[in-house]
Amino acid sequence: MAQKDIILVTGGSGLVGEAIKWVLKNEKSTRYGKKENEEWIFLSSKDGDLRKEADVKAIFDKYKPTHVIHLAAMVGGLFKNIKYKFDFLRENMLINEHVLFQSKEHKVKKVVSCLSTCIFPDATTYPIDETMVHNGPPHSSNFGYAYAKRMIDVYNHAYHDQHGCHFTSVIPTNIFGPHDNYNLEDSHVLPGLTHKCYLAKKNNTPFIVSGTGKPLRQFIYSRDLAKLFIWTLREYNEIDPIILSVGEKDEVSIKDVADAVVKAVDFRGHYSFDTTKADGQYKKTANNQKLMKYIPDFKFTPFDQAVKESVEWFVQNYDTCRK
Repeated sequence: MAQKDIILVTGGSGLVGEAIKWVLKNEKSTRYGKKENEEWIFLSSKDGDLRKEADVKAIFDKYKPTHVIHLAAMVGGLFKNIKYKFDFLRENMLINEHVLFQSKEHKVKKVVSCLSTCIFPDATTYPIDETMVHNGPPHSSNFGYAYAKRMIDVYNHAYHDQHGCHFTSVIPTNIFGPHDNYNLEDSHVLPGLTHKCYLAKKNNTPFIVSGTGKPLRQFIYSRDLAKLFIWTLREYNEIDPIILSVGEKDEVSIKDVADAVVKAVDFRGHYSFDTTKADGQYKKTANNQKLMKYIPDFKFTPFDQAVKESVEWFVQNYDTCRK
């Protein structure tokens, strides 16, 4: 009888964790679907405090994972990051330290950790790629979070060089999809606009988007990202990180995002841009050539379709979703 793979997912009740659950349940292909010899365990904050070594050790002792997908992190929007730099640094360092150390102690075969494009240097050339992670300091607004995430890559190489551990990481671009955080004060752009547009339709008020709508972003649908996480766990053998993203040609403007949301919500009221509000960074283009070299036939969900599915989920789950 083949040995069972026990895959532990930290942060399993968040945006990406829920998407992985959905793919495992609904995907029919053997490349991304659930395999017979696999048991998947999705952790939430109810299972323990990952900042505490004793809690993490108890979780690993209980489940004895063979593989780990590490998604858990202390996260927040721009203003929270600016205000609590020390907390973002310390709490994420503690979480990562305990999860990776217990993975080593429990002889986990492979760990895939989730990084973020905010780890890249503030002063950089575009498009950014995997070789640039440590080429200079990240943006000052979120350096606590960014340095804690960067250190996962440092840990991965140190664990590999000294202990032979197969720990790696992925760097997704802007993730969106069902189970997102729709809080109007502290959400990312796409769920924030979704909630705002929904309320404008409901209350028959104007839908006003902050900024000019010109900045460009690459968005990845959470269910596409979930497939790529499963692919990384099963097939990607490098220690170096890999960017998981749509290509440069699929970059969209914030106006494109707002247009897609307006269409999906079926909003027919007054819709405009408040150009007195700041735009933020114009572009953060990431290069996905490394991913495409490995998996050239991967099909990303068309942006408008992914937005439509996400908005439909939000409307259906409005009363219970995170907002």
